[in-house]
Amino acid sequence: MNADPSGPRNSDAEPTKLKIYLLPNLMTAGNLFCGFLALTKIVEADINASNFTSVIRHALFYILLACIFDMLDGRVARMGGYESPFGREFDSIADIVSFGVAPAFLVHRIVLRDVFTSQPQIGWFIASVFLICGAFRLARFNCLAAQAGGGGGNEFLGFPIPAAAGLVASLTLLLMYLDDRDFAKGTWRFALPFLLVFLSIMMVSEVKYPAFKKINWRTRHPFARTVVIILCAGLLFVVWDTVIHFVLPLFFTAYLLYGLIRSRISRKMIAEIEEESEVEG
Repeated sequence: MNADPSGPRNSDAEPTKLKIYLLPNLMTAGNLFCGFLALTKIVEADINASNFTSVIRHALFYILLACIFDMLDGRVARMGGYESPFGREFDSIADIVSFGVAPAFLVHRIVLRDVFTSQPQIGWFIASVFLICGAFRLARFNCLAAQAGGGGGNEFLGFPIPAAAGLVASLTLLLMYLDDRDFAKGTWRFALPFLLVFLSIMMVSEVKYPAFKKINWRTRHPFARTVVIILCAGLLFVVWDTVIHFVLPLFFTAYLLYGLIRSRISRKMIAEIEEESEVEG
């Protein structure tokens, strides 16, 4: 006689133990902490105060620093074989704070509440669209990763939310930099709501973006190309102010546009850009 499947389970069965690895989750915690600091600065910012621009800049730097932590946690997990369902879920929780709540609240704080003074609910709605689409994007990624039984493959479906937040933050820094020098006085802020809505659409779109998971420190490069990469890295370090204000927004914009044209270029060019050739043992 078969046992009743609805009956009590064996009390001797051991509960499933979670795999929690310190280093990648420490990076994720750094991501979450930076998101919290960014939100703190945004709340503290008083648009009528003399230090408003400085406080907002600190918030933007924390969002960009969160992007670095987010990049490191996945790479550390893959390099050490530390990928786990817990890490994936923890990463998504951190991402929704650092790259969903913080950028949406930022744009509302510095633009939307001034534009829709008579109907503030419209400003909140536009900001919430970015947050909700980002949450949908993360939930879809986790579901697809769980179905594949791995880290989600070598492609992202939809524009990644860290890249979306990085584009918002870096572009805002650039516009503030130009504003300080009277290049874009006053009106630059009104471009951000349109960017927020467009990025929201791209996050839940079917456009595929490369994850660049196969790029690592052992990736082969010709000698001359390696020298050029090292010299460029040194140059970027020397002109760090330019990197922050000009190179970063160009980098995130190029990644956004690359996904849109990726299906229209040759496989050979895609392979060269994404460095997907296997490393010789």
